[in-house]
Amino acid sequence: MKRKTFVAMALLTAGLGLAGCSSMGGAGGQGWQTLIDGNSGLDNFNRIGDANWRAEGGAIVADKGAGGFLVTKKSYKDFQIRAEFWAEETTNSGIFIRVSGDTSKVGSVNSYEVNIFDQRPDPAYGTGAIVSVAKVDPMPKAAGKWNVYEITAKGPEMTIVLNGKQTVVGRDAKFTQGPFALQYALGAKDIPGGAIKWRKVQVREL
Repeated sequence: MKRKTFVAMALLTAGLGLAGCSSMGGAGGQGWQTLIDGNSGLDNFNRIGDANWRAEGGAIVADKGAGGFLVTKKSYKDFQIRAEFWAEETTNSGIFIRVSGDTSKVGSVNSYEVNIFDQRPDPAYGTGAIVSVAKVDPMPKAAGKWNVYEITAKGPEMTIVLNGKQTVVGRDAKFTQGPFALQYALGAKDIPGGAIKWRKVQVREL
């Protein structure tokens, strides 16, 4: 009887240990780290620019200002990003990955921009594209609904999936590592851009 009790307790302890291991590192036990979850997460980013980032209605939101970014405090090399976002028709936004050099200045000269811009004058680099690296055709529309971006960057290859559909695969080795940044910007021809909302943003290092 004592031996059976000992075996049962050993099995229970082993099971709890495995459960604990599976919960380490984020959602699904696969190393995901959640940076934004509803109203929570602004503290995981450095703010640059004058966008009015705030927690509102179950998301992190910006809709005013000349432009700005939320920049992760950590640098990433090879990774996956999963981001849930909502945009207006005039929204000019995006996710800038592998920001290199001076991270207080984010742009196409020091990072790759995965665009969110349904009204971009050149739609080839609009929503679903990697600006100056991989053109999208046809350009998908993101306005007026919740969307999911899945971005995979491994070595020089970057794969973009929007709402379960691959939009582009790009290859470029100019930038290899750095934080990523969430953007709010002016719309086309200096027209104030529409709101951008981030409901969940997760990252997993590869």
